[in-house]
Amino acid sequence: WPHSYAGFFADTGAFLMKNAKVKLCLQASPMNGNLLLEDCDPESDFQDWSWQGDSLMNHGTQSCLSAVGADRVQTSLCGSGGYTSWDCLNLLLSPLGSSQGYLVANKKGVILSSMTGLKARWQDVAGRSVCKEKAEQDRYFAAALASTQVYDHTAGNATLVLGINQEELEELLWFFRREDPSLWNYSILVLSFVAMILGLSLLSVNIVRNRKRKIYVFREAVQTTQQAELEAKQALMPLQENSPDEPCKQEPVPQDQRLGEVVVQWKDGTVTSLYAESSEDAL
Repeated sequence: WPHSYAGFFADTGAFLMKNAKVKLCLQASPMNGNLLLEDCDPESDFQDWSWQGDSLMNHGTQSCLSAVGADRVQTSLCGSGGYTSWDCLNLLLSPLGSSQGYLVANKKGVILSSMTGLKARWQDVAGRSVCKEKAEQDRYFAAALASTQVYDHTAGNATLVLGINQEELEELLWFFRREDPSLWNYSILVLSFVAMILGLSLLSVNIVRNRKRKIYVFREAVQTTQQAELEAKQALMPLQENSPDEPCKQEPVPQDQRLGEVVVQWKDGTVTSLYAESSEDAL
């Protein structure tokens, strides 16, 4: 397999190999290639495995699971003549093209045996068979391989391997284009400036209209107050003319009246001197 695909699967398809019977995980030894059954530890790279094609690679040692001899299993360098390809038969791991049996857990570790019970079943921490992990990896690889062959360069038309025509591809690539964004940035800048000017203009118009409205309301209030005061004054004027408290105008004193003389004004308007009459009667 190409190294790029190996790295892709190593990063995205790591899983633990937990035996369904003993409830322990398969761990690679960094020293001698031996395999151990230990308590499951998702943080340990030596318990992380991934499918690379038909091979099972350990992330801690970067070596592959291999069958050695009749029933012995260990890890060896991937790509060398000693590593083994594995096949899934009824969700059981078996060396590809061999009748050596299945990968089985026992007290010593792991061996190849003809047993088909729970000891021969390997799962991830979620309880899913590692063979299902292989099927999922195969789908990932098919998609990655197809994505590298976007165009059929031998044909005049750019026909996609996945069955997408050229127009649909161009529509998808529009979202990932790498053209110069300067024109777009300048356009957004101009639109922002225009929007700001428009907003300021509307704000100014609104302020002027509010000011005029307040002045108009104030003038109306002043006129109403002045009209009310005028009506009140007009209502008080007849009362002042007919007021009984207004002092009576004094009649002018006749010019022939002497000092010390007592004058009596009768109801008919005649004026007589009291002492004058008395003196005449006495004479």
